[in-house]
Amino acid sequence: MLVRDVMTKDLFTLREDQKVIAAEEMMEWAHIRHGPVIDAAHRLVGIVCSSDILRAAVATVGANLTAADRRLRLGSLPAAKAMHKPVHVIDPDAHVQEAASLMRRLKIGCLPVVEDGRLVGVISSYDVLKIFEHLPDRVFVAAAPSE
Repeated sequence: MLVRDVMTKDLFTLREDQKVIAAEEMMEWAHIRHGPVIDAAHRLVGIVCSSDILRAAVATVGANLTAADRRLRLGSLPAAKAMHKPVHVIDPDAHVQEAASLMRRLKIGCLPVVEDGRLVGVISSYDVLKIFEHLPDRVFVAAAPSE
């Protein structure tokens, strides 16, 4: 099975100049944990995940921040300041097992899918787990011990 077969194609993306508060609101509204950051030509330049937002809030205000202070700081901080870069990516024609292995090895929750330099999708741990819902039960039955 290929990445293109299971990746999420309808993406919520951010621009580098958008504020981190917009990323947080988008993620909350869309029930996602990762927001690819693109430039004007739709090239991937970074990725913001929910833990990046938390780190940005704590780093700019401190651990004892009020909700108002947090929103104020995140409302003034551009996504470019909170995003991960460079970003590990995968080709849409790679095998899903390769994506799963890479995410596990790097301890990341998603990989942007890039084709010809353009962002075409995202494959997340959620997408990989969905595959298991469609596997036949016999795949999971342990072989009986031989006597």
